[in-house]
Amino acid sequence: MIKEGSLYPVYVSSFPPWLRPWTATPAMQRLKEIGMNCGLEYTRYPIYRHLTKPYSRYEHSVGTALIVWHFTQDPAQTIAALLHDVSTPVFAHVIDFLNEDHLTQESTEGSTRLLIEQSPELQRLLTQAGLSTEQVCDYHQYPIADNDSPQLSADRLEYTLGNALAFQAYPLDRLRAIYADLIVAHDEHDQPELVFRSFDRAREFARLALINSWIYVADEDRYAMQRLADLIRSALRRRVLTLEDLMTSEPQVIAKLKQEAPSAQAWDAYCQLHQLRRAAAPGAEEGWLQVKAKRRWIDPLVLNQGRLSMLDPFYEAEIERFLNQDQTIWLNEILNK
Repeated sequence: MIKEGSLYPVYVSSFPPWLRPWTATPAMQRLKEIGMNCGLEYTRYPIYRHLTKPYSRYEHSVGTALIVWHFTQDPAQTIAALLHDVSTPVFAHVIDFLNEDHLTQESTEGSTRLLIEQSPELQRLLTQAGLSTEQVCDYHQYPIADNDSPQLSADRLEYTLGNALAFQAYPLDRLRAIYADLIVAHDEHDQPELVFRSFDRAREFARLALINSWIYVADEDRYAMQRLADLIRSALRRRVLTLEDLMTSEPQVIAKLKQEAPSAQAWDAYCQLHQLRRAAAPGAEEGWLQVKAKRRWIDPLVLNQGRLSMLDPFYEAEIERFLNQDQTIWLNEILNK
């Protein structure tokens, strides 16, 4: 199995020593037990059952910070990137489904500032670095760290390359070549953006990004996230879980679910999800769901040429097909007999 953190040597020639105390804080260490795949890795759906490596919010956050450091050499932007997921709850965007905010997926970001303010370890490091909470609590203020879709940012770059490794075991030398082709240049809005120098590398990356986009809105993904959100909602109502539990770790929450019979049964059923039925209308059986999800996509910029969708008619058509995906279909699990 490929080791966690395998892409770090791709992002930087050596890990910056000054960053290590930040990654060692409790706020960051908690993210080692928050997965990037929003609880889908606990199911039996084939694409998740055959993941080639674990992929945590910690690995993603550190990777995003390393990318920002490589391209900016700016501590404030780097720390903002590092901390951008510290308020992520267990099962990540499943809690957006719980909060009925899954089409924007912003409901879990609001407590980032408060978490940083209340962390003595982070506050001590900020003082030592001569930085303020304001400079690092919102990575959206730094275009290289984050920008509006479909532009390319460090955040989108990292999870695209990370998922290419986790889901496809994409060769490291190819990922390294894609990364090496990137520079910072100004986009059509006169904002700094990660830009490809080569059309071929941009197209190779875009193919990986589109595969990733389809995974994030796959029927299995949407259905399972709603199922898990409903499971958590039920556990909260019965006080098996508290809202505070959602800010602990996935192993801790799973352990609590297993301590109560109905929750344990529901969790076991969730973990057995393996194959979906699809229909234009719900059947008579219980469990049919119609679930919509946020569409994430990237249209990379090629230096002095424009967006890839403007340069490649095939990619333009593929993006159009993705954006027009039918999310009105009804879904239900095929039960074992």
